[in-house]
Amino acid sequence: MHFSPLFTAALVFLAGSATAHPGEPYSRQPNTALGAFKGSVRRDLGSCADKLSRRGVLSRNIARRHLAVAEQRRKRSIDPSTAKAKREIITWGENPDIVNDTSHLSDAGYTPATPETTVFANYSCALNPEGETGPYYIPGELVRSDILEAEAGVPVYFEIQLIDVATCEPIMGEYLDIWNCNSTGVYSGIVEEGNGNGNDTSNANSTFLRGLQATDEDGVVTFQTLFPGHYAGRANHVHVAVHFNATLLANDTLTGGTYDHVGQIFWDQDLIDEIESTYPYVTNTIAKTLNVDDGVFITESENTTTQSVAEYEYLGANVSDGLFAWLTLGINTTATYDPNWSFIWTASGSVSSVNGENTGSPGWSQVGDWD
Repeated sequence: MHFSPLFTAALVFLAGSATAHPGEPYSRQPNTALGAFKGSVRRDLGSCADKLSRRGVLSRNIARRHLAVAEQRRKRSIDPSTAKAKREIITWGENPDIVNDTSHLSDAGYTPATPETTVFANYSCALNPEGETGPYYIPGELVRSDILEAEAGVPVYFEIQLIDVATCEPIMGEYLDIWNCNSTGVYSGIVEEGNGNGNDTSNANSTFLRGLQATDEDGVVTFQTLFPGHYAGRANHVHVAVHFNATLLANDTLTGGTYDHVGQIFWDQDLIDEIESTYPYVTNTIAKTLNVDDGVFITESENTTTQSVAEYEYLGANVSDGLFAWLTLGINTTATYDPNWSFIWTASGSVSSVNGENTGSPGWSQVGDWD
C-alpha cells in the first residue's frame, strides 16, 4: 500500500515547555536546543510511517474512527448526510502566525459523502520532549472514559493514540491522564482565585473533565469530554500526561510509576471562535487569548514545522451536535518528568498538597491510595 507525502509528513510533534501560570507574561526567546531536539525526533518518527502501515495500524485507525463517528451520530440521532463538511487539515509553517492564520477549511472538497477512508487516513502525531502540567493538575483522579458529567457545552468524543518513537510500535497498557477546564474556564477540584469563584468551596469535591484510561493493543484511549473554554492568559487547550508502569487500585485510581509524557493539545482558531460564540461559552467575560498569543502555543509553533492542533470532524450540521477529534502522541518511553501540582484527589475530595510539587522519586506514589 502506498501513502502520499501528506501521510508521512503528518507525523508531527507536541513540544509544550512553558511553565507560566495563567496570565503570566511569556518571553518569546527561541529555544534552540528544543528546536534541534524536535527536528531530530521528527526525522526519527517520520520513518515509523511505513512500519505502522505495514502492521495495519493505519487501516485499523480508519475503521475504528469510522465506527466511532457512526456510533456517536446514532446516539444523537444525527443524519450523516447533514454533517457539516469541515475538518482539520494538517498545515505546515515555521512560526505561530502561519500555523494560526492558515485556514482549516478543507480545500480537498470533503463533503458528507466523502469516504471515511479518505477523511481518517491522515496521521497526525505529536511529541512533547519537555513536560509541563500547568497549575491545575490533580493526581489521583478516577480511571474512566466518560468525564463529561453534567457539564454544558460542545461534547467531544476524543481519541488519542500513543506510539513509541523508538520502536514505532503502539504503546499498550499505559494510562493517559486528561484534564481541561469547562465551558466558562473553570477547572474541577481547584478552589482558588483565578479559577472561577475562588470562594466556591464545593468545587473541591468536583471531578468533571478529569480522568484516565489505559491504552489498548493499538495504543488507543477514548474519552467523552467537552470542548474547553478559556481563562486569563491562555488559549483553549487540553492537558495530557502519560503514566508508565503505574498500578490500578481497587478504587479505580493509580499508584506508583513514572510520567513519560506531559503536554497540551490545541484547537483550530476558527473552531474556537465558532464555539466561543455559543452558549454557555459566550457567558465568559474574561478576555480571550488567541492561539498566536498563547505562550505554550508559541513554543510549539516557533522555529519548527510542527503543530499541536487536534484533527476533528463535525458530527452534525451544527457545532452543538458535537465533534469527533483525534491525535496521535509519539512517546519517548525512556523519558521521565516530575510534574508539579497544588492539589491531590482523596476520599475527601481535592485537598492542597504539601509544597505543591513532586519532591520525591520520579512519578508519584500512593496518591490515589484511598478507600
